[in-house]
Amino acid sequence: MKKELLLSIIIFVVLFSIDQIVKFGFANFDWNKEGPYMSLHLAYNYGVAFSMFSFLSEYLKYIQLAMVTAGFIYLLNNKNLFKEYYLPIALLFTGGLSNILDRFTYGGVVDYFYWHYGFEFAIFNLADVIINCAVAIIIYMQIKQWKNERKLKS
Repeated sequence: MKKELLLSIIIFVVLFSIDQIVKFGFANFDWNKEGPYMSLHLAYNYGVAFSMFSFLSEYLKYIQLAMVTAGFIYLLNNKNLFKEYYLPIALLFTGGLSNILDRFTYGGVVDYFYWHYGFEFAIFNLADVIINCAVAIIIYMQIKQWKNERKLKS
């Protein structure tokens, strides 16, 4: 358990720092760059994914902070779950808390990746990518576990 906790803390500190440094750069300097497929363009998201619930912008930081706190409390009571899923959990907390800090610091989430080749996609940031990677890892682990359980039953 100590090894997993230490790795989680290292992952959190490194990725959180990188994400916040990049966001600071976009928010305070002109880092916008146009590209043929993807551009770097500063945008603030006052909602959640695809700007949904932006009408709650003033309250979202508190709602999301309460959700992260509830998840943390759940993990304190289910340490075996953390031991098994420490990598995606570290990634979820990194991305989630970094975006929440943006809401307190900048009033909205700092986004900057803008895909526009073939179709226009929502503007997103590194924290969003980290969260999606965490979800993909959880899905992969669940499918792997399900397949192993099926093999044992047959």
